[in-house]
Amino acid sequence: MKYRTWIKKKNSADQGMVVTSLRWLGVSLLVFGFSATAGAGPREQAKRIHDRLAGVPPSELVLQQMEADVDPFQAGTPLDAAFRAMDNANFYNVTLKNFVAPWTNEAGDVFVPLNDYIATVVGMIRDDVPFNTLLSADIIYVGANNLGLPPYSNTNNNHYVALEDGSFDMMTGLEQRLQSNVTGLPPAATAGVITTRAAAESFFEAGTNRAMFRFTMKNHLCNDMEQVHDTNLVPDRIRKDVSRSPGGDSRLFLNSCIGCHTGMDPLAGAYAYYDFDTTAGSIQYTAGVVQPKYSNNEENFPGGYQTTDDSWINYWREGQNRFLGWDPTGPGSGNGAKTMGQELGNSVAFAACQVKKVFKAVCLRQPEDATDRGQIDQMVASFQAGGSYSMKQTFAEAAVYCMGQ
Repeated sequence: MKYRTWIKKKNSADQGMVVTSLRWLGVSLLVFGFSATAGAGPREQAKRIHDRLAGVPPSELVLQQMEADVDPFQAGTPLDAAFRAMDNANFYNVTLKNFVAPWTNEAGDVFVPLNDYIATVVGMIRDDVPFNTLLSADIIYVGANNLGLPPYSNTNNNHYVALEDGSFDMMTGLEQRLQSNVTGLPPAATAGVITTRAAAESFFEAGTNRAMFRFTMKNHLCNDMEQVHDTNLVPDRIRKDVSRSPGGDSRLFLNSCIGCHTGMDPLAGAYAYYDFDTTAGSIQYTAGVVQPKYSNNEENFPGGYQTTDDSWINYWREGQNRFLGWDPTGPGSGNGAKTMGQELGNSVAFAACQVKKVFKAVCLRQPEDATDRGQIDQMVASFQAGGSYSMKQTFAEAAVYCMGQ
């Protein structure tokens, strides 16, 4: 009995020593920066930032520099690490090209050749041009003169195909130009990427120019027509080609068609002087003359609105679509694609759309919970702060948020 008592006490003492030892080991691991359930350390976080932004592993030197930036005990910041990762040609040539390419065609296809739309967005991000001017500025990016490329042409895409096929670096090989000087459009008729050749070929070709408006809303305000559907607005600017009784039933118009057209048609009037000439392969602008396409199918409802100029009105400043966050200092009406692009580009919806797209591209997922949504709100505020509209800052903030813990 005494032996058993001794064994029991000894086992108990041994177990206590084991527990004590394990506790000491756990404290030691924590003190030296480790844990049994260790998350990502500065090196792993730095590598993830680089992988997400540049899409390729960093060099050892860059990784060490980024690790030091991420390390809270050193002088840099994780944002410094993110900007360091963007100092990599792959960020511009691959990450940004793939980010922008789907905006340039109706199919949303990423596998399209480099074009003036893509190059202009990449250049604006590289140079930190305020991104709210994307739909309105007199701006275009072309390959540098010393690259030996064919000159920019209004009738083909050869300049950009040669830039891409030659594996020239968009980080250093793009130069900013006035779009009006390069394409010959009047300065007042330029509207950022809207009036690039690639956009015109995709969205001004045929139709009634509503496609340009719909895909601008979809790609740059993250709202398709169904999401801004409002049947309670004044229908006085709906064009003649929209039947008021499709299939002989006026209820279809009153309960469905009117919801999109009451907002879209008054705004799409801004594009009345634009077309894409498929024979010449170039954008067409007829100052003061409404394109014939605006009279297509006018017999559908002769009492409808007749487009006589390029004026536009934003009826969405009233009703449910006030949630798009229109700039209260904006006019809400005007003439031409440039002023309408300013109306769209200065909305909260435009800012939020850019942030959400960057978040998805960098974090490889949609925002999932209240924490993510709070981060989105913070990034939107940062994007708009001081009128900076910096996409590079937005990419950096998303990479830091999703670098892991």
